[in-house]
Order: sequence, then structure tokens, then C-alpha cells
Amino acid sequence: MAMFGGVIAGICFIVFVFAIRLLIVVRKGSECKPGKKGSVSLLVVAGSGGHTTEVLRLVESLSHAYSPRHYVIADTDKMSEDKIRTLETSKNEMDAQAKFTIHRIPRSREVRQSWSSSLLTTLNALLYSVPLVFKLRPDMVLCNGPGTCVPLCVAGLLLGAAGMKKVLIVYVESICRVQTLSLSGKILYYLSDYFFVQWSTLKDKYPGSIYMGRIV
Repeated sequence: MAMFGGVIAGICFIVFVFAIRLLIVVRKGSECKPGKKGSVSLLVVAGSGGHTTEVLRLVESLSHAYSPRHYVIADTDKMSEDKIRTLETSKNEMDAQAKFTIHRIPRSREVRQSWSSSLLTTLNALLYSVPLVFKLRPDMVLCNGPGTCVPLCVAGLLLGAAGMKKVLIVYVESICRVQTLSLSGKILYYLSDYFFVQWSTLKDKYPGSIYMGRIV
């Protein structure tokens, strides 16, 4: 019985230390400046429909220093891959050295999916996200609201908490969000390094956000 108690205490201590480490990574994120020594490896989370269109507009405006670009889409997404390849074809015409990859993971949450089942599907997506992010080791994660971005951002935080690499998380709330944040936004408001909103009403409600007007 004493041995069992010691094991539990040891596990609790490890979890506590890891949580503190994770908190430090989140708090120190703004000091991370990827790209100072060269290109920026970028992980882009594409949702479906409007989410993909908006995030690809952001990618289109980025310089060629953001390379390679790793796109992650849900395994049930049938349209985003074609949009990504179209964008990258146009970018490659200007920069023959540009590189990109496309990866698929299970969708974190389907439209109108119940909250109880969403927890299980999100955990399943996290199981795929962690090894993918640890393999790609991006400098930055760029996302704008699809549920799939949450496990990927958490995986990026875990990479930093493990002391392997600080991953900068940049979240841009969708232009359609005028009065309230999306569920992903409500979560990543506390975890992202830079959190952009596109309406002043949201800036008033979330003072820690960055408002620069419409950027997509």
C-alpha cells in the first residue's frame, strides 16, 4: 500500500512539474522570434469551406521565407487539398525552391456533434497530432478556427514543454466572428502567442487580442 502511494505521489509530482513547464512555455512565447536565422517552417491548419479560404489568403500574403509549409487537414475534408495545391502551384511559379506537404488527421469535431462525443474525437485527433508535430517540428502554427487546430496547437505546446523546440502559435479568428469567439478561439485565446481578431467588438471583450482590422 505504501509503495502504491509512492507511485501515485511520483506521478502527481511529474504531472505538476510538466504543468509548470507548460505554463512557462505559454508565458514566454512572445519572446520567441522565428525566422531570425533564416526561413520559418510553417504548419498551417486548414478547416473546410470558409476556414480554408481564409487561412489560404493569409498564407498567400506571406513571404517566401515561410518555407517549408506543412498543411494539415481533416481526413474527411474532400475540398481543401485541391485549394492548397492550386495556391502552391501559383507560389511555386514565383519561387522554384518553395516546398510544401499535406497531412491528414482525424477531424476533432464534426458540425453539430455533441459535446460529450467531441471530447473523445478530440483526444483521438490529439493522438495523431502529437507524433505529426514532433516529426515536423514547425517554427510556427497558423490557424483560424477549425476544431482540428486545437489538438495540433496542444501538440505544439507539448513540443515546447518537452524542451525540444518552442513552437509559436498564431491564431486569427474568422472574419465571420463579430460578437463572440468560436469554441476554438475561446480555448486558444489562453494558449496562443498571438491572437488576432478582425472586429473591434471582439477586441473590447478580449483585451489580450490584437486588432488590426480585416486581414483576410
